[in-house]
Amino acid sequence: MNMKTLLILIPLLPLFSAAIVGIFRNYLPRSAAHVLTIAGVAAAFGLSAYVLNQTMHGFTLNEAVYTWLNSGDIHFEVGFLIDNLTAMMMVVVTFVSLMVHIYTIGYMAEDPGYSRFFSYISLFTFSMLMLVMSNNFMQLFFGWEAVGLVSYLLIGFWFTRPTAIYANLKAFLVNRVGDFGFLLGIGMVLYYTGSLDYKTVFELAPQLAGHTVSLLPNTEWSLMTVTCILLFIGAMGKSAQVPLHVWLPDSMEGPTPISALIHAATMVTAGIFMVARMSPLFELSTTALSTVMVIGAITALFMGFLGIIQNDIKRIVAYSTLSQLGYMTVALGASAYSVAIFHLMTHAFFKALLFLGAGAVIMGMHHDQDIRNMGNLKKYMPITWITSLIGSLALIGTPFFAGFYSKDSIIEAVALSHIPGSGFAYVAVMAGVFVTAFYSFRLYFLVFHGDEKWRVVKPHDDHAHAKHDATPVDDHHATQDDAHDHHHGLGPHDDPHEPGWVVTLPLVLLAIPSFLVGYVAIEAMLYGDFFKGVIFVDDHIHPAMSHLAHHYHTFLHSPAGMALHGFSSIPFVLAASGVALSWFFYMKRPDLPAAIYRRSRLIVCVLEHKYGFDQFNETYFAGGSRKVGAWLWKFGDITLIDGAMVNGTAQFMGKIASKVRQLQSGLIYHYAFAMIIGVFLFMTFLIKIN
Repeated sequence: MNMKTLLILIPLLPLFSAAIVGIFRNYLPRSAAHVLTIAGVAAAFGLSAYVLNQTMHGFTLNEAVYTWLNSGDIHFEVGFLIDNLTAMMMVVVTFVSLMVHIYTIGYMAEDPGYSRFFSYISLFTFSMLMLVMSNNFMQLFFGWEAVGLVSYLLIGFWFTRPTAIYANLKAFLVNRVGDFGFLLGIGMVLYYTGSLDYKTVFELAPQLAGHTVSLLPNTEWSLMTVTCILLFIGAMGKSAQVPLHVWLPDSMEGPTPISALIHAATMVTAGIFMVARMSPLFELSTTALSTVMVIGAITALFMGFLGIIQNDIKRIVAYSTLSQLGYMTVALGASAYSVAIFHLMTHAFFKALLFLGAGAVIMGMHHDQDIRNMGNLKKYMPITWITSLIGSLALIGTPFFAGFYSKDSIIEAVALSHIPGSGFAYVAVMAGVFVTAFYSFRLYFLVFHGDEKWRVVKPHDDHAHAKHDATPVDDHHATQDDAHDHHHGLGPHDDPHEPGWVVTLPLVLLAIPSFLVGYVAIEAMLYGDFFKGVIFVDDHIHPAMSHLAHHYHTFLHSPAGMALHGFSSIPFVLAASGVALSWFFYMKRPDLPAAIYRRSRLIVCVLEHKYGFDQFNETYFAGGSRKVGAWLWKFGDITLIDGAMVNGTAQFMGKIASKVRQLQSGLIYHYAFAMIIGVFLFMTFLIKIN
């Protein structure tokens, strides 16, 4: 088998298995659904690992495999660009997807849509692979839209629940806003370069660096700035950056496995990957990079604050995803593209681990998601406990864990950057370290330590849960009418328990890279030749990465040296302080959070309303659209079309007919008089013409 055939098989295997299971799901046994899809994704993972090994030994490929359309000199093709960046993304996507597929066997075991779910997640894997393997903007846009479509199907998987339908429609519409900007950016690339091929566009980009465009009368804008910002708007939608972040927390309405799939290594990282791939364009516009950095900093800090007040276990992890995506975006803005991709990779493992761990807790708690109803689960779910602890330590950047190497590198890169906005970004990411540690270990302590609050849950907890999080629980075989959407108190014979091996095995397999991958990969990915010729950075204008490499080689020397130095760094002190404060508040003095809550009503109100983004969108965008629609209906449809054009025409003809009817008197001398007048007028007209 040649390499080209092998590459074609990688996305097609998940596609074929998804098609077979989806089309014949009513005829195949349930076991066939997971056997076929897991086999397809496992084969894709194995082939992707082989491709990564080949690219690390110098193999690259940039070739079209199918021509879809020719229009003049423009070719619309399906093609593959295989290099270290692509191969690494392929391995991460297929590995996390494989873990999610295995996990789903246990999590969705009782769901009537079992086969349909496996078909969807396998189709999602195909879509993401087509996105990351593309060598042109057309295929990139295809994968971009395909992951959006399948995420719509997955978020609304339980389509009998109104909240799920609302959430998937919200995700779809918000992403369309971002995709509109993305499509305009691709249009500008095509208009000014005459090509959609990455290589051609990147080669022509320096020649266009000095070009300007006039968007408004008497104004000139840099072509590269406008193009890059439009492309980044697409990334803001997919990677949930402020203000296009509002869809991601609501996407928790879907089953937990898709929360891990969408929010870990796949859909939300598509925007980060795209900007890194477009580094030859973004390096030509400091303004665009500054915009990227500031938006990422706002997302990293202010979305982290929202995680503090959440009580739904999945929503806390979702807000941490938003915050970490902000960190990646900040790194992109600092021209530290390799650091952003490095954090993308490490984050994929520990965030998938945290989501799947949350799902295991939900199963053990009989589908109660409120962390205030939990406690001491480490006694009953030891594997989930230890793996969730590893994920949490990686998330907060504990030295030697994967998240430390990538997160600390982002902070250092921002500190060394001179791009406008870097000062604000540095403060934001440093403060975010403390906030992340606080809410992450708030979740950890309330779930795995303390009193066993799940034995007896007081009735008033219902109202508190409804007040702070109106989202229904994640009941993987529930409909909107199920009676056990909120479980209130487990009896002595209903103790939480560890799920089966199909749930715990993915947790263990994800915990290993969550601990080791940063130590193993940092030197190659950040300071070696892993991204040489793949990611472009102009060191003369944006020297942050060269300074970071110099600092590493001069003072740290090795991953172990970096970790040991990390114990004396400010980020570690902030993270440790966040953990300590969380322990003090929720283990030693649980009365203090309630007292602070009562005395900080204004701040809490702002956080509970999520800074008003949803209300603004509902009032002005959704509400405005409804008002415009109502006006068009009343004026356009009822008044103009039905009233004036349809009924008005009938009424007008009726009035004419009523007048003409009066001429029909039935008297002969009236008709004779009319004939004489008519002949007189006719003769007059005829004589005048002659």
